[in-house]
Amino acid sequence: MPSKSPKYRVMIAAGGTGGHVYPAISIADALGVKMEQIDIFFVGTKNHMEWLAVPKAGYQIYPIWVSGLQRRFTFSNALFPLKLMVSLIQSFWLLKRFKPTVMVSCGGYVAGPVGWMASRFGIPLIIQEQNSYPGLTNRILGSSAKQIFTAFPDAEHYFPTHKVRMVGNPTRKNLVHINPSKARGYFDITEDRSVLLVMGGSLGAKSINEALLHSLETLHDHAGMYIIWQCGKRYLDTLINKIDLKDYPRLRLHAYLEDMPAAYAVADLVVSRAGASSCSELMVTGTPSILIPSPFVAENHQTMNARSMQEQGAAQMLPDQEVKDTLTELVTRLLADQELLRKMNESALAMAKPFAAEHIAEEILHEIERSHE
Repeated sequence: MPSKSPKYRVMIAAGGTGGHVYPAISIADALGVKMEQIDIFFVGTKNHMEWLAVPKAGYQIYPIWVSGLQRRFTFSNALFPLKLMVSLIQSFWLLKRFKPTVMVSCGGYVAGPVGWMASRFGIPLIIQEQNSYPGLTNRILGSSAKQIFTAFPDAEHYFPTHKVRMVGNPTRKNLVHINPSKARGYFDITEDRSVLLVMGGSLGAKSINEALLHSLETLHDHAGMYIIWQCGKRYLDTLINKIDLKDYPRLRLHAYLEDMPAAYAVADLVVSRAGASSCSELMVTGTPSILIPSPFVAENHQTMNARSMQEQGAAQMLPDQEVKDTLTELVTRLLADQELLRKMNESALAMAKPFAAEHIAEEILHEIERSHE
């Protein structure tokens, strides 16, 4: 549990997906570097990835029983009023017990009850919003927040503008300054050929996997490129049964990529979903990309993320329903145009905010100082 010594305490709420959780961990890391006398702890849900990711990063996490509403009737929806009431009670007791100096919401449904309750306690609330179109939780909390940090220019339209500062999304510090030779060795890339990195998120993306399977022979045999394919755990066995890996010596098929810095370091082009974390990492690493927004995410925020990068010349957006018919031609055309790839690299780097976590941590510390004046 948080220390009982007279340290400052920061509670961070983030849950559901890596897009909420990993920026939150980056902020916590930056706070720890800037101030030793600080306790940082998280609130999250037991059935989502934060329950493993946060302790792995070295932080304590406490549970809130809450979930979002589904678009159709489900048993979970029927329990929503009960979960909301329980989550507010849990939030009340966590805040009363640990008395945080500042509350930080990085989004996800778990941030709703604890963020709202923190504002009732008079605890300064700070929001970090990852997407072009803010999630419902952060939009609701926006009116109560002291400061709101965004990653895309469009996000400011959904919050009180005097509270908003665009600083970018916090990203992992080990993404840059990677030794290219070591990275190529990690993926056993021995020839001077183009490298295509394909990602569908930690769970994988069915439409991207189907499109690449359809394009595999052309891209591997005729275009002659290396392909690093992160397909997702649930699709790996099916793909292994469909693909004779001996026929594709330059294919590297993975359920999950453990070393993302190495993957970005070797990639000439990335095919990816357009989640906020992925977009921010593509900016920081300056990697040209084809972004395929997921049609299954709330409020279509991935389309807005991808469109923002496309408008700046950092990426090309490909609608999900067109990916199978269009992917091969688009990949080969981009990899054949080195000048365009160079411009996309420059545009992505121009959008990057590599010190976002440090800027946010600095403002959190200023808020702590103001609260103790």
